[in-house]
Amino acid sequence: MTSRNHQLFEQSQQYIPGGVNSPVRAFKSVGGEPVFFQRGEGAYFWDADGKQYIDYVGSWGPLILGHAHPDVVKTVQAVVQNGLTFGAPTEAELDIAKLICQLLPSIEQVRLVSSGTEAGMSVIRLARGFTGRSKIIKFEGCYHGHDDSLLVKAGSGALTFGNPSSAGVPAETAGHTIVLDFNDIAGVEEAFNKWGKEIAAVIVEPVAGNMNLIAPKADFLAKLRALCTQNGSVLIFDEVMTGFRVGLGCAQGLYQIKPDLTALGKVIGGGMPMAAFGGRRDIMQYLAPLGPVYQAGTLSGNPVAVAAGLATLKLIQAPGFYDRLADRTRQLVDGLSATAKNHGIDFCAQSIGGMFGLYFSKDIPTSFAEVMQCDKAAFNRFFHAMLEEGVYFAPSAFEAGFVSAMHGDAELNKTLSAAEKIFKSW
Repeated sequence: MTSRNHQLFEQSQQYIPGGVNSPVRAFKSVGGEPVFFQRGEGAYFWDADGKQYIDYVGSWGPLILGHAHPDVVKTVQAVVQNGLTFGAPTEAELDIAKLICQLLPSIEQVRLVSSGTEAGMSVIRLARGFTGRSKIIKFEGCYHGHDDSLLVKAGSGALTFGNPSSAGVPAETAGHTIVLDFNDIAGVEEAFNKWGKEIAAVIVEPVAGNMNLIAPKADFLAKLRALCTQNGSVLIFDEVMTGFRVGLGCAQGLYQIKPDLTALGKVIGGGMPMAAFGGRRDIMQYLAPLGPVYQAGTLSGNPVAVAAGLATLKLIQAPGFYDRLADRTRQLVDGLSATAKNHGIDFCAQSIGGMFGLYFSKDIPTSFAEVMQCDKAAFNRFFHAMLEEGVYFAPSAFEAGFVSAMHGDAELNKTLSAAEKIFKSW
């Protein structure tokens, strides 16, 4: 009998490029065909053939409360009754803007948008408009959305295909982007020595998640802050992935660094398409209608997405929420590491808050180059074996994973039992 997943993929390829609406979903990196999902609940979701999986992707990070959290669903259902979008201000927009500013001291004003890419392109435009400069610094393997000036040696889907930049990006646009090595502060100092007064901004994932999970070395972020301050450049934290995922104060709270601008997404939408960017009041007031930097969006701050985001942001403030989430995530990575070690397999893992990274390597990587030295073939083998056991990890060796508040002992035990079975026969 032909799998329903297979039938859907065959049909989708006729109407959708590659059969998917975001490249990494296509399983090109790991081989095989993508899984089509029908519904999710808690830590689980079910595919088109009715098979159940423990989900460690969480829609690539937003589902910190798990699938279909009843409080979030109930809130959205109530709001939908009043209309889907107005293209005009609502009180709920004010509520979520106030809450974001309260939770993140670096953000004095915030603007809502609809995607992480939109947030990324907007903070770059704003930084350029504010400083009157053109050049930006980004780091190899970090992904900030598919804006032209940022899709230069990017991570995530582009990295998965082994093509670190994109056709269609003009050379003159890419020429304004200085690409450096993550965690290499000497390279950043050299760049500022050469182009200091031309650099509008440094944009960085404070914890990289799009070339797998890469933690910042001690003082890396602090030195970025100091260099930007010294040179009049804007420090941008891309917290689309880390925002409210690694802690209630995001990565900037975890590492006690205050960026000038922050891009947010994923968790703040609670599973709906919503993102935001914000920061210093003097910079944010360069935005239209107050200032000369134009940015707009028809669906920005639509009531349905805002409702899901508000419900999520309220729930994650529960006492002990992040302690429990971090503990569960550590249990997962420590258990996988111990199991692999028992069977003599070169494997290691780490976690930060509710994010984790898995590496088929003797040592945890600290840069793009070290990530590329990991055994990708071993990861692909592990991915498919775990998929067969009903455990869904990201279909790429270059993506961080995510644990939700709904992952408990049963899910962790099943995951570690599956890994034991696989590594035993490795």
